Amino acid sequence: MNKDRSEIEVFISLGGNIGDPSVTIEDALFNLSSQPGISVTTRSPYYKTPPWGKTDQAEFINACARLVTTLSPQDLLAACLDIETRMGRKREERWGPRTIDIDILTYGDLVVQEDNLSLPHPEIENRAFVLIPLRDIAADFQLNGKSIAAMLQNLDISGIKLMDPPATPG
Repeated sequence: MNKDRSEIEVFISLGGNIGDPSVTIEDALFNLSSQPGISVTTRSPYYKTPPWGKTDQAEFINACARLVTTLSPQDLLAACLDIETRMGRKREERWGPRTIDIDILTYGDLVVQEDNLSLPHPEIENRAFVLIPLRDIAADFQLNGKSIAAMLQNLDISGIKLMDPPATPG
């Protein structure tokens, strides 16, 4: 990793509903960890989730991951967008079907409001499909003094189902 910058803890969410999203998420995490300055330290289990925003489409598979990075927020975003593009992501319809979506949820305690990047992600509190897998890897996570449990209190979580963990080669 870049010795000029200290490592920053980052949480991301990943999801998709085209092809085999479980494989795509693993590939995306591998591609992220292959980038200089990024190390994926853990990921949540997969969850099958109903579509959000645009509901007339297939269910999604979602997960969250914890990274450490020496990249700037903008460079990390560029790496995520590049991986999405290389993995076949097409941005044709807002909240529409996708092979892979990688969202930066938080970048340490940094607050960013730019045209192409808002941190923390402005929709965390409204997305049970993010909060539930995030809880698996960051049980003590808080946003603006609110715990994950408090954020989930008014959200519909009924359609979110934990998937079986992937089989371990034996």
